[in-house]
Amino acid sequence: MDRVQVEGRIKELRELINHHNYLYYVLDNPQISDAEYDKLMRELIDLESQFPELVTPDSPTQRIGGEPLPAFERVTHREAMISLADAFNEGELRDFHRRVVAAVGEQVEYVVELKIDGLAISLTYENGILVTAATRGDGTVGEDVTQNVKTIKSVPLRLNLPPDKTPPLIEVRGEIYIPKEDFLKLNQEREDMELPTFANPRNAAAGSIRQLDPKIAAQRPLSTFMYGIGYREGIEFESHYEVLEFYKTCGFRVNPYIKLFKSFDDVVAYCMSWREKRDSLPYEIDGMVIKVNSLLQQQILGSTTKNPRWAIAYKFPAEQKVTVIEDIIVSVGRTGILTPNAVLRPINIAGSTVSRATLHNEDYIKEKDIRIGDSVIVQKAGDIIPEVVEVIKERRTGREKEFKMPNRCPECGSETVRLPGEAAHRCTGVACPAQIRRSIIHFASRDAMDIRGLGPAVVSLLLSNNLIQDASDIYFIKKEDLIPLERMGEKSADNLIKAIQDSKKQPLSRLIFALGIPFIGSRASTLLAEALGSMEKLQTASYDELIKIPEIGEKMAESIVTFFKQEQTKKLLKRLKDAGVNMQEDTPREGKKPLENLTFVLTGTLEKYSRSQAKEIIENLGGRVSSSVSKKTDYVVLGRDPGSKYDRAVQLGVKIIDEKEFERLIALEQ
Repeated sequence: MDRVQVEGRIKELRELINHHNYLYYVLDNPQISDAEYDKLMRELIDLESQFPELVTPDSPTQRIGGEPLPAFERVTHREAMISLADAFNEGELRDFHRRVVAAVGEQVEYVVELKIDGLAISLTYENGILVTAATRGDGTVGEDVTQNVKTIKSVPLRLNLPPDKTPPLIEVRGEIYIPKEDFLKLNQEREDMELPTFANPRNAAAGSIRQLDPKIAAQRPLSTFMYGIGYREGIEFESHYEVLEFYKTCGFRVNPYIKLFKSFDDVVAYCMSWREKRDSLPYEIDGMVIKVNSLLQQQILGSTTKNPRWAIAYKFPAEQKVTVIEDIIVSVGRTGILTPNAVLRPINIAGSTVSRATLHNEDYIKEKDIRIGDSVIVQKAGDIIPEVVEVIKERRTGREKEFKMPNRCPECGSETVRLPGEAAHRCTGVACPAQIRRSIIHFASRDAMDIRGLGPAVVSLLLSNNLIQDASDIYFIKKEDLIPLERMGEKSADNLIKAIQDSKKQPLSRLIFALGIPFIGSRASTLLAEALGSMEKLQTASYDELIKIPEIGEKMAESIVTFFKQEQTKKLLKRLKDAGVNMQEDTPREGKKPLENLTFVLTGTLEKYSRSQAKEIIENLGGRVSSSVSKKTDYVVLGRDPGSKYDRAVQLGVKIIDEKEFERLIALEQ
C-alpha cells in the first residue's frame, strides 16, 4: 500500500475499533468475537509501527499503556470538584428539599442517580480529544492520571461528535469502578501470585488508577459511569438531564438507572427502593445522589466552601458488627483537643479490618454509657469512619470499667480544661509536644507550605533534638544542625534546606492554610488571601470585615479574629516575616493579563521552576497550560531532557522557547 492507502486504512481501522469498543464496553452489546477484534487491533499496531508519524493521541493503540511515570503531576481543576453533603435518613432528605424550595420555589425537578462506590475522575477534552484525566484530590488540585485512564476502554479518546457539534473544551466528571465479579477474580489472581489482596472494589479501583506504570492499570478490569460536568466552552445546557443525554451521544457510559422526578415523594420512594435492590447490581453502590435538574436553579442555589446546595447524597444504612471495647485511649490533636478512642477487638466491616473507633468526647461516652469491656455494635459512618452505635448492656458482667477524661494531658502532663459551651477537653500546655508536632507536620504538608522531606519522622527528629519548637524555627535551621542527626546525610540535609528556602516563596493562601486556623481550610485560605491581599490586613481584619467576604461564615470569622489576637500567633508571624516568608498575595494586574488567551505546554525539566510553579505563574498571568501539543498551542516551553512533546511541536511548527525566553515573556528577567 502507498501512503495514501495506509492513511485511509488506519482511519478505517480506528473507526471500526472505536465502534466495537463502544458496542462492547458502553452498550454491552458485542457484535464481533474477541479474535476478530484482536485481528483489527494487530493490523492497526503494525501499520502505526511502520508509519509512527501517523500515530495520534486518540488512536485506540494509545490505550495499551506507555512507559512508567516517575510521579504524578498535579492538576488544577478549572472548576472545583466539591464533594456532596450526606443525608442518612428520610428526614434529612426532606430537609434538603425544603431548603431547595425555599430558595427557588415549588417548581423543582430532580435527577436521581445511583451513587457508584469508586474513584471520582475529571476528564478534559479539547476539541473532542481527551487531553487530561485527573483525580479529585482536594477538590481544587488533583493528580494527572491521564495515561492510566486512557487504558479504560469505556472512556472515549475522541468524542463521538461531528466537528460543528464538538465543544472547544469540556470537563466531564464521573466515577471509575471495578465490577464485583471482576474484583473477586482480581483478588483470586493476586492470591495465586502471593500478593496482598484489595480490601474492597473501591480501593482496588483507586489503587489501579494510581499505578505509576500504565501497563498495570491496563490489566485491571476498570470501568466508568459519567454523571457530572465541570468547566466548558462553546456549549450550553439548560438541565443536568440534558448533560447526561449529551454524554450518551458522545460515547460515554451513563448509568441506566438514572431517573427524572417532579415529585419529591417519588424521589424518596426511589431512593428507599434501592436499599434492598443494591445487592442485585454487578457493581457496588453506597447510596443515591439527588440533584436539582435545572442548571439555572443550581446556579441560584450555589455552594458552600465544601458542598453544593443543589445536590445531596443519601447514604444507605451502614453494615453493623458486634465487638468488644478492650480499652479507651486518648489522643491529642494539633489544636490541643483531647479525643477518646475505643480500642476494639478487630472485626471486618464493609471489606476492611476495624480495630479503632473515635468516641468523640466525654458527652458522647456518657450519652451512650460506654465502658471499657462493653460489647458494642460498630458501623462505618458513611461506610468510611468506624463508630460505636450502641452498647449491648445485656452482655455486661459487672467487670466493665467506667472511663473518665484525664485531668492531665497524656502527652505533656499539663492540666486539661473543658471550656464553657464546648464538648471537648483541651490541653493547656503551650509547649505540648503532640500539638507542636502535629501543627508543624501540617505546616510543612503538601497543600500548605509544601516542604519536601519534612515529614512526620523528620519533624519528630528535629523536635527530639531541640532544633525546633514551632513552625517558624524551621526557617532558622542550618545545614550543620542537620548533618549529625540519625539518617540525615549531607545530600538529605542539602535537599531539606533547599526545600525550606523554596517554601518562602509560597503564595499567601498557602501560608494562611499552613497556620492551622480552626475551621479555615485551603479554599477559605484562598478567599482570604484574594480578598485582603496581605497577612497584615488579615491580622487586623475585624469580624464585620471578614463576614462580608463571600463564603466566610460567622464561625470562621470568629475563629480568625480569636486566632490573630493571641500573643503566640503574633510572635510566630513576626519570626516568619523576619525569615523572609512571603506575606503578600500577588497583586492582579489591571486590565488584560499579559498571557491572556495563550496556551502553553511544558516539556523537560526547568532549572528555576518546578512544573507546578511554572504552571501557577502562567495561570496567574492569564494563560493556560495544556498537557498535549496541538495546532492551537501558542508556546512550548523547553527544559532539560524534553520528551515527545518537543518532536510534536517541531512537526506542527509551534513556537518553542527556552527558559530565558520564558522569563522574558513573563517579565521576570531583571
